[in-house]
Amino acid sequence: MAASTDTDPCTEGLAVYQVGGSVRDALMGQTSGDRDFVVVGASPELMAERGFRPVGKDFPVFLHPVTQEEYALARTERKTAPGYHGFTFHTGPEVSLEDDLARRDLTINAMALRADGLLIDPYNGRLDIEQGRLRHVSEAFREDPVRVLRLARFATRFGDFSIAEPTLALCQQMVAAGELSHLVSERVWQEMSRALMHDQPSRFFSVLRDCAALAVVLPELDAGFEDEVGAHRLMALDQAARLEGDVAVRFAALVHNLEPSALQGLCERLRVPNPCRHLAVLVTEHGQRVQDCLAMTAAQLLELLEDLDAFRRPQRLPQVVLACEAVARIGTGSTLECWPQAERVHWAHACAAEVTAAPFVARGLRGAAIAEAMQGERVARLSEWLATR
Repeated sequence: MAASTDTDPCTEGLAVYQVGGSVRDALMGQTSGDRDFVVVGASPELMAERGFRPVGKDFPVFLHPVTQEEYALARTERKTAPGYHGFTFHTGPEVSLEDDLARRDLTINAMALRADGLLIDPYNGRLDIEQGRLRHVSEAFREDPVRVLRLARFATRFGDFSIAEPTLALCQQMVAAGELSHLVSERVWQEMSRALMHDQPSRFFSVLRDCAALAVVLPELDAGFEDEVGAHRLMALDQAARLEGDVAVRFAALVHNLEPSALQGLCERLRVPNPCRHLAVLVTEHGQRVQDCLAMTAAQLLELLEDLDAFRRPQRLPQVVLACEAVARIGTGSTLECWPQAERVHWAHACAAEVTAAPFVARGLRGAAIAEAMQGERVARLSEWLATR
């Protein structure tokens, strides 16, 4: 596997290695995003002399002055408190590349690439890629509860990879020890939202449940997991992925059958972004009405569109309909045939949206009279439109 050998005056003479996800993805023949690097044997002062800018005051990571890529000093970690903030870092010329790689979570993320293309793989990550296995590097895995979420996310991304039994057992021990109670809500949402965008996002939740972590991290979703209600959540989520919905659509499909109080609690605790939260509320409150829209009268269709806030926020209507379609297609596995409810809602909206306030203002109407006249005209047009269906 080749690596760049171009001379860089900022790193010339330094022991620099490309590490982490970009190395893993290259071995798997996949494109990767940002590259990360480790520098062995250097000091913060030397990095500053080379023009590197520190990311934080106490964290040994620096930005390259030209590429803005991250270069971290090789380091070891020592846990000093519960959670994932309770660490102290040690850097120094005696810290080796292998020491640095040993603190990483999974073997597939604990490889390094030298500038001449030599792969450094002390924990057999390449073999685990070839055998389709997710395996922790060392007992240090248990010191960071986020790693349970990351394991579930990687299992979702690499859907045909198995999880090594010792790694699964270690996660269960971490849950039993109460480590996951220290997770910060924003980090849970970050890992979860990234997992939602994979091809079969339901595996994220299945793996968390196998680790006994789902009841701790997402108790609202753990409730009813084994019965039809819980199964429907995961099937709707996977269907939303097949329909290529965005993260808000997939989240709405996942929570479509939660009770309003449970949904509110989940969104508040995880600090779910407003676009995802608002869409989820609309789908849980009005999703069944969208599915029943083929039997609606003109007045009922207009009321549905108003409840969906389709005239003030028309850009959100396709998301609502797509999430409802995912729920309606539970168990079918198909996305090829047309879902007639989608056509009905979109055409009804287009028809009703043609009615604006301007003509009624010109006739001298004011205030509530305008709204009443617009509603009457919209019902009339929808009735005429429905008569041709």
